[in-house]
Formats: sequence, structure tokens, C-alpha cells
Amino acid sequence: MATATLNPGAGAKPAEDAIPLRRIFAFMAMVFGMFMAILDIQIVSASLAEIQAGLSASSDEIAWVQTAYLIAEVIMIPLSGYLSRALSTRVFFSIAAAGFTISSVLCAQASSINEMILWRAVQGFIGGGMIPGVFAAAFTIFPPSKRPVVSPLIGLVATLAPTIGPTVGGYLSHAFSWHWLFLVNVVPGIGVTIAAWTLIDFDKPDHSLIKRFDWLGLAGMAAFLGSLEYVLEEGTRLDWFQSHEIMFFSVVMVFGAVLFFWRALTRDDPLVDLYAFRNRNFAFGSLFSFCMGIGLYGLTYLYPVYLGRIRGYDALMIGETMFVTGLCMFFTAPIAGRLSAKLDPRIMMMIGFGGFALGTWIASGITSDWDFYELLLPQVLRGCSLMLCMVPINNIALGSLPPQQLKNASGLYNLTRNLGGAVGLAIINTMLNTRTDLHITRLHEMVVAGRQVAEEAIANTAQRFIDYGDAAQTMALALVNQRVHKQALVMAFGDVFIGLTAIFGSLVLMSLFLSKPPKPVAGGGGGGH
Repeated sequence: MATATLNPGAGAKPAEDAIPLRRIFAFMAMVFGMFMAILDIQIVSASLAEIQAGLSASSDEIAWVQTAYLIAEVIMIPLSGYLSRALSTRVFFSIAAAGFTISSVLCAQASSINEMILWRAVQGFIGGGMIPGVFAAAFTIFPPSKRPVVSPLIGLVATLAPTIGPTVGGYLSHAFSWHWLFLVNVVPGIGVTIAAWTLIDFDKPDHSLIKRFDWLGLAGMAAFLGSLEYVLEEGTRLDWFQSHEIMFFSVVMVFGAVLFFWRALTRDDPLVDLYAFRNRNFAFGSLFSFCMGIGLYGLTYLYPVYLGRIRGYDALMIGETMFVTGLCMFFTAPIAGRLSAKLDPRIMMMIGFGGFALGTWIASGITSDWDFYELLLPQVLRGCSLMLCMVPINNIALGSLPPQQLKNASGLYNLTRNLGGAVGLAIINTMLNTRTDLHITRLHEMVVAGRQVAEEAIANTAQRFIDYGDAAQTMALALVNQRVHKQALVMAFGDVFIGLTAIFGSLVLMSLFLSKPPKPVAGGGGGGH
């Protein structure tokens, strides 16, 4: 049999050799587990009103259904690399899948908002363990020659799941009830758990790591990341540092960060190995992943808010409008895989970031009349560009690391995307509030008594309420005021889109600073090019 250059990383087998079917099925089960965990971040976002009504919760309390999941998940993601090495991928992933499934049932059975928040936190913490393992497995068990197939798959799942989350959630709560947002995980969760336990055989456990577990480092990491996520999630609602809660958690975050970084940089076997950031491509890849989080989660939040507040759409209509992005990502994934084998990844990233910036630039001209067709091109550009960015970023960040660093680095890499989303949402909400206030002030200056246009508009509006007698003028002023607020909010949306355009436009230039990664050839390891 004719063989190509041997790939030392694959146990001296030719890289063209087929991956054992068992490992392919095991990997597919892991991918499905990751899909469920990421989907559950956003699946409740379009259906919070239904859950609020079902559990008799206040508007402040219901936000914690999402916040609790995110805070817990963001703590587990970097921790998962250490636990996976200690217990083995098989045991750790099986526990994560089983725990996620059980906590999904408990969420569906919750009878009060406090119960729901508790089980959502458990679900997020355990589910977070399934995400980095997939990235580490992809770059451990598949040779470089297979990456044009594997990398688009995990990229698609990581970006498609949060994008279609509101669509799936809106459909389930509309067609059945909010309980099905969680019950939908049960059958797939059992399947993933069984498949993971019976099929995964990538590595052996190192039980000595359990004895050396750094509890102080865990406390520091939990305080740092948990408080950071809380401050970013709740800051806008609580008016940032005017709130005692935000001040308290900011102090906890700083102390937690000092403790975490001290333990991570001084211990021989830290919970999170930060030295992967010495690799220039991994550091840049993580920065790009952070910015991708801003675009991915930011726009998944922005479009539904616009469609709900300005257009008055319900959850199902929002889902149907936003489905375009997911469809474009699905069809672009195989093209991105093919291009990654032929094109310099830096060029691919520049095309992707440029497309994303073009989409947000077009969207910056948004008006209160924009509907499915006006949003179509920005959404198409977003869906296609996400995949063109995600595939090379994965390859650049994780493709040049040694196998022993992959598990920890994968956790850090996924963490940056989630933190990017949290930072992005905080910035977007703050911008929406401040720019809306600014535009209201400016519009009020335009609609003052004495200006002929304003007087005529108010008089014409008052004619509509002529039957109400003396109240007509007051009602007309209230309606004009409502219109002013609506237009101010629409203008603020335009400002946010311009801000996103600036971020992604700058990433096009930053792509030039990357080192060119080694080209994945059949055989992966051999000669120098």
C-alpha cells in the first residue's frame, strides 16, 4: 500500500489512514453534547416572559434564569481541562452529559423562581464541561489533513447553537410550553451520555491531579470569573457603580483575580495553565475569539430586541426572521472547510471580518420600518462571515499547540468567546441607554413649542383625538413623545451597529500581525516548507 509522509503525532500511522469508526462516533456524540450546552445559553432568551408568568417571578428575578447559567458556565469552562486530565475525557464528559440531562429535568420541574435559578446554575456549571473537550478532542485525535472537515463542524456548532437558540426556544414555548425548553434535552442527553461512556477512548486519567487539586485557586477563579460575569450582566440594569451590589462584586472580582493569577503563575500544576498565551498565534486567536463573542452574542441579542420593541414581534416571529443567519452558516461551513485547505487562514479571516463589518455597516442605516427583507442582507453577511472567521481562528489558535497543552488551552479559548459575549452585551446595553437618552434630548430640542413644523404635527395629531375634547391636546403630546422615544431608540441601534463595524474593521488590520501557521498537508508532520 502506498503511503505518504508519516505523521509522528498520530502514532506513526499514515495521515491518510481512516480514523477508527468508534472514534468518529465518539466525537460526533461529544459535538452533539456541546451543541446542547451552547444552545441552552440562548434557548430561554426569547421565552423569558412565559417562564416569568409560569413561575410568578418579577422582571428583576427572571433575568437570573439566564445570568445564573452564564456565571456557572464561565467558571467551569477553564476548569474543565484540569478535570478532564484528572478523570479522563471519557469519565468527565459522561458525568457532564448525565448531570446536564438530570439538571434539565429539574429545571422543567421547578415550581418557584428560586428553584429555577438554582437548577439553571447547576445546568450551566455541569454543561460547561462539555464545550472545551470537543475542541481539544478535534485537535488531538484528528491529523492536520482532516482539519478542513473537523474544524468547520465544531465552528458551525459553536456559532450556530447560540444563533438558533431564540428560534428553537420561541417555537417550543409557542407550540408546547416553556417546560419543553428543558425537556427537549432529555432524550439526546441520555444518548450522548451512553455514547460517551461506551465509545470515548482518547486518553488515560491522571488521578494524582485530584490529590493536588488547588482549592484556593478554584476559590479565586470562581470569585474572579463569577463576579466579572455578574458585573457585566447586571451593570447596565443597576446603573453600574451607582449600585452597592456592583461595587461589592467589583471588589470581590479584583481580590479573586489577584488570588487566581498568583496561584496560576506560581504553582507547578495550576488549575488553569496560562502559559499557552506565550504562543503568539494562540494569544491572537483568543483575542479574535473574544471579538467573535461580541459579534456572535451581541447580534443574537440586538436583532430580537429591535424586532420585539420596535416592530412588536412575538418570539416565534423573531425566530422566523432570524433563521436566515443559521441557514447561511450551515451552507457556508463546507465552503469554509474547503477554503481552509487552499487559502492562507489570515486571508480567510480578513474576508470574514470584512464581511461582518460590511453587514453591520449596512444595518447602521436601520429605521423603524425595517423588516425581514431589509434585514436579509446584513443577516446573510453575518452568517457567512461567522463561518469564514471561525474556522481559521480555531486552526490558528489551537492548531500549533503541543498535545499536552490542548485541554487547558481549549478551556481558555472557549472562555474568551463567552467573556467576549458578556463584555459585548454590557457595552451594547450601555450604548443603547446612553445614545437613546442623547437622541431623545436632541429630538426634544427639535420638537419645541414655537417651531412651525412641530406645532403643525401636534395639531394634526390632536385632530385624531378631537372626540376626547379637552384631553385631545394632552393625548397628542403623549403620542408625539412616544414617537420621539421610539425614533431615539432606533437611532441608538444605528450607533451600536457603527460601533460593531469599527471593531470588526479593526480586526481586518489585526489579522496582518499573525504568524503564518504551518500548512496542513497530508502527513502533517514531515518536511519543512
